[in-house]
Amino acid sequence: MADNLSGNPIHLGLGATAFSEPHFTGDPAWYQAYAERHADDGAEGRLVSLHQFSEPWTVWEMHPVGSEVVMCTTGEISLIQEMPDGSEKKITLGEGEYAINPPGVWHTADIDGEASALFITAGQGTEHRDR
Repeated sequence: MADNLSGNPIHLGLGATAFSEPHFTGDPAWYQAYAERHADDGAEGRLVSLHQFSEPWTVWEMHPVGSEVVMCTTGEISLIQEMPDGSEKKITLGEGEYAINPPGVWHTADIDGEASALFITAGQGTEHRDR
């Protein structure tokens, strides 16, 4: 049976393993349960997910232990990174284009219209703050 990445993200773990995750709800409890399921993978574990957007993000996020790949699959996404010196870097992604959020770099996104993006995230210790 095939899964849909929007509904069931994938965890890439140690030993080149891959696991289909339970249905994605987007709430903090889902992320907490994910972290508990894969705690043994530590900083090497990666969450692969696909999300649709129709408005700008309302939060900033930061992944302290590893890089995150963001690839636009439809539409256009403007990724905004807050660099360590406090400056902001804006990267506009079209279909098939990607950017990398380095470890520890706060980031958010603006969406004009509708867009979707694929994320490969080192999620351990992820932090959020209001935008």
